[in-house]
Amino acid sequence: MSSPIIDPQIYTTLDALRRLKHKATGFDFLPNQPVNSLLTGRHVSKLRGRGLNFEEMRHYQFGDDIRTMDWKVTMRTGKPHIKVFSEERERNVYLLVDQRTSMFFGSTGVMKSVIAAEIAALIAWKIVASTDRVGAIVFNDTSAVPLAPSRSSNHVLKILHQIVLKNQQLKAQLASQSHSDSFNKLFHQAKRLVKHDGLVILITDGYGYDAHSEQQIRALCKHNDVVLCHVTDPLEHNLAQVNNMVLSDGELQISLSGEQRGIGERFSSDVRQSIDAFRQVANKYRIPVLEFSTLLPAEKQLRTALGA
Repeated sequence: MSSPIIDPQIYTTLDALRRLKHKATGFDFLPNQPVNSLLTGRHVSKLRGRGLNFEEMRHYQFGDDIRTMDWKVTMRTGKPHIKVFSEERERNVYLLVDQRTSMFFGSTGVMKSVIAAEIAALIAWKIVASTDRVGAIVFNDTSAVPLAPSRSSNHVLKILHQIVLKNQQLKAQLASQSHSDSFNKLFHQAKRLVKHDGLVILITDGYGYDAHSEQQIRALCKHNDVVLCHVTDPLEHNLAQVNNMVLSDGELQISLSGEQRGIGERFSSDVRQSIDAFRQVANKYRIPVLEFSTLLPAEKQLRTALGA
């Protein structure tokens, strides 16, 4: 029996995400960004780079940086001592990948959930190629699956497999089952998985966060770099201007006419408020925001956002 044909605009597959390995070029998340990168500038925090490991305590030698002086040991022994650190060879990067029902939306391009999956795949392939470790939390409306950081192609495939599982479980009929605390479940897992001096990349449309979520975001920013990949669809911004449309979940469909404009206006207002509020939180904690649309290939948007 043949496998069902999957529409690539609605769902992604492991094979499709695996093939993105060869397109994961022309961008990076290194501390020194190109001049055109959205990760530079006055309004966002610079990436910390890799952390430092303590190596040893030794006597001060001429030419050593006095900022590394350990004054407690120096006072106790009567001889100047410094701490020696080495840069970590690997950095942990954590992908927080949104596959909730709110992401199961697309107008003329692909679904937001598909773009989010492709962004995650591109970044994961790039990270392991840069010899850093990549981990992930893949979350939907009911659960969040954590995967600890590792550096191997097989580990990337494990992450992509979890993304595909949740992606292909999405159905429009599940909207009524969505949970308002899904963001909080994500951050609960992040608190357990993410340590310090890592890079946390949140790939989401931003819907559903609350005051508790903001507290968790602040905690993540305290000891890690956080980057937001914000995924939206153009129709979400312009629904109030559309006179006639047909909405479908692939099986059933509903037609909205100009006489029902109030529905579109209320929806657009809710979307704008949600997007604006989430951007305000990002600005408050100096989180760089990379904007993604469902209309353009994910790899081109990454290269544009990061200055390549």
